[in-house]
Amino acid sequence: MGIAADIVIIVLAALVGGLLAHALRQPLILGYILAGVLIGPFSGGVMVSDVHDIEKLAEIGVALLLFALGLEFSLKELRPVKFIALIGAPLQILLTIGFGYLVGFYLGWGPVASLWLGGLVSLSSTMVILKTLMNQGMMGTLSSRVMVGILIVQDLAVVPLMILLPEVSDPTAGLPMLGVALLKGIGFLALMLFVGSRILPWLLTRIARWNSRELFVLSITAIGLGVGYATYQIGLSFALGAFVAGMVLSESDNGHQALSDIIPLRDLFSLLFFTSVGMLLDPVFLLHNWVGVLELVLLIAIGKGIILALITRGFGYRNVVPLAVGLGMFQIGEFSFVLGQVGFSGGFLSGEEHSFILSATILSMLMTPLISGLTVPLYRLKTRYSRAEAIATVNLPAEGLHGHIVIAGGGRVGQHIARLLGQVEVPFIIIEMNHNRLEECKKHGYPAIYGDASQEVVLAAANLGEAQQLLITLPNIVAAESIVRQVHRRYPALNMVVRAEGAEQMRTLYDDGVYMVILPELEAGLEIARQALLHLKLPIPVIQRYTDALRRDHYHPTSEMSKGHQEIQLLKNARDLLELSWERLSPESQMVGRSIRELDIRRTMGVSIVGVLREGCFSSNPSPDFVFSAGDLVAVLGSSQQCAGIGAMS
Repeated sequence: MGIAADIVIIVLAALVGGLLAHALRQPLILGYILAGVLIGPFSGGVMVSDVHDIEKLAEIGVALLLFALGLEFSLKELRPVKFIALIGAPLQILLTIGFGYLVGFYLGWGPVASLWLGGLVSLSSTMVILKTLMNQGMMGTLSSRVMVGILIVQDLAVVPLMILLPEVSDPTAGLPMLGVALLKGIGFLALMLFVGSRILPWLLTRIARWNSRELFVLSITAIGLGVGYATYQIGLSFALGAFVAGMVLSESDNGHQALSDIIPLRDLFSLLFFTSVGMLLDPVFLLHNWVGVLELVLLIAIGKGIILALITRGFGYRNVVPLAVGLGMFQIGEFSFVLGQVGFSGGFLSGEEHSFILSATILSMLMTPLISGLTVPLYRLKTRYSRAEAIATVNLPAEGLHGHIVIAGGGRVGQHIARLLGQVEVPFIIIEMNHNRLEECKKHGYPAIYGDASQEVVLAAANLGEAQQLLITLPNIVAAESIVRQVHRRYPALNMVVRAEGAEQMRTLYDDGVYMVILPELEAGLEIARQALLHLKLPIPVIQRYTDALRRDHYHPTSEMSKGHQEIQLLKNARDLLELSWERLSPESQMVGRSIRELDIRRTMGVSIVGVLREGCFSSNPSPDFVFSAGDLVAVLGSSQQCAGIGAMS
């Protein structure tokens, strides 16, 4: 069967490797690489017949990977950490290339190979890092946002590195050839921006109107691979064209649909790529050279980790963030496989050097979950034996924080809560890691802390141990879950109220120890429905009973309610049977000029007069001798029928 049989073997082996990686809570790509090792030419077992043909198919996987990256690319993702992403990440890449060059020189490699080593190790693994962060529950934290911002720029750097490294490495090319390559790239980008902004979106829109998903998927695949092939024909990278095509399509109305449709195809061909990478790994070479490979891994991990940590610290991030970034991004990334293959096929890396890099890349990926997991214990050890760093705070009360409410999130919801708590004179503190929002809190005079609420040092600054309640207003459920787990681990008895977006998230938060989960869409729907029913003149107690029943069904199903919750709900229902009604007395009212005692309202009508508002002055619980006047606004407490009787008299 030839290549067809090879593809079947690869898919079956990758399935086994993926299942094993998933069971061990590792990224699936590691399982694919392991599958490639087992079926590769160096293992001697069941193996593919032609690795070279598989590598050519794998190039499609690389192109589709970069095409999907272009579709996902958005400058909006860089805004919260834009400075370290747009300035710090390129600086990190340059410093790591220089460090990698020194490591290659130390290992006895030639100048060209050392330069390629620096370029390869400058990139971190997006897939491995994101999977590790998700498994650790750290997605949404400030540390993870910094990492994601750097990773986006690193992924984008693959494209210029593909252009520049081969040109710089060829001693006969010189600056003219490099200049020609850059001019080609600029001209291609200008052409694609014109075509992509005018022709491709129009074409996709017309095809989408035909309501044929097959044609739509075929169209976006043809665009991605076709543009890539066009760039290859003019002497540029196949992957570069695919990335640019995805980037220009991302701005069209059909960009999200194109991404969702291309992902399955991308994953299938990426499987071929990572499996082909595993085929290049020689277990015998690794066994015979494990000391050298381990030395390379340790040198790169330590040096790159220190560079990342120092750059993060230099851009103003403190506390645990530099440590988390250094320990999380030390590995060599999956795009290094792409660059490594370019270097090997172009003769810039020898077979032995390429094998060293492949082995080091795979080992560094395997080490990532373990090394990244050391962040919290190492930071805890650091804070125990060194002076804790100062946390930026504004408007903290001089008497300190005691019996207060902590609000995690200083956005619009958090500021609304702060305004209300300030009006009723309840002490509170806001935790916010967005500097602009912190400035808003400062302007309004709200006490606030600048930091990530999932970090222990920030929680300690908020004196959470003496707080009455924690209100998490963040719309990002991943960030909220990270805070909940951290707080529940340290303060299991603390009352936490969290906003969520759906029933599944609500159940997860309740399992994590949250006292109450608020669903904003449900509350908005109930309030709109309540206003509609009030307009229809339905009795307020009836409306209240229905809204309470809906809330009970969504928040606390009867089968899951504890005895305490049931008692509270019964008391609330009993309270809601009473209606507080305000009645304005007209001059013709039967109550004008008569006292409460004379009217004997409590016995004859069954209601209680709990207050009277007269000319801006409010009298609560007026005495039996209180005489009513025209224009009085009377507060009446009773059932809806009883209050209706008073309304007839007014």
